Amino acid sequence: MFLFQTARANSPAPGVKCRSWKVQLLELVAFLVIVSPLSALAVYAFRPESLDFSFVASASMVRDVLLVGVVVWLLRRNAEPLSRLGVTGANFWREVRLGILLFPPFFLGTAVLQMALRSLGLSGLSEPPSYLMPIGGLEIAFGLLFIAVVAVSEEIIFRGYLLLRLRAITGSPAAALVLASLLFALGHGYQGSAGVVTVGTMGVLLGLVYLWRGSLTAPIVMHFLQNFIGIVVVPLLATGT
Repeated sequence: MFLFQTARANSPAPGVKCRSWKVQLLELVAFLVIVSPLSALAVYAFRPESLDFSFVASASMVRDVLLVGVVVWLLRRNAEPLSRLGVTGANFWREVRLGILLFPPFFLGTAVLQMALRSLGLSGLSEPPSYLMPIGGLEIAFGLLFIAVVAVSEEIIFRGYLLLRLRAITGSPAAALVLASLLFALGHGYQGSAGVVTVGTMGVLLGLVYLWRGSLTAPIVMHFLQNFIGIVVVPLLATGT
């Protein structure tokens, strides 16, 4: 029921024009036209053996910052506040604590799902790609910045902006959640079919938390912790450092 209750929380603020779903659809298509080449470039333009962590992290941060810039520009163009995306400082520390509390079941549940999918024969990664494994203190420090930027930007894009526009276009929070999570999953094709399904499920769960709370803070914390374990903790354990 909260899917419909939170629609009120993200309703247009006073002074914000309600645009037709057709106009919002055109804007969304234009945004996806911008996103697709950048995502494809990040995934397919380079051979994995030619990549290193610093290059991938730098390129990914530049891409994500540019996309968030496009989102902010679109909002300003429409006189929409960032709070419509759930970017708000309201109850910040309470939302941070909630994200930390929700993370263990989120992490364990998706890990079990991925193992189950792998046991059914779906493809997946047994360990992170070498270009997503920071080596040494400087790269690990840079990796923390990378993880933070990705967590904030991807939540703004996939849980904030895409859910806002898809909900207006479809008229259904549930349909918007599924579509946004599918787009989120497709950007992780390098993880194999099991990884794509798992990431899509993560997207749904993060979206449910966002719709429940009306804030991106808890999903950002959960996203950060997920990537921190995969990009920093797992490589450290693997190398025994």
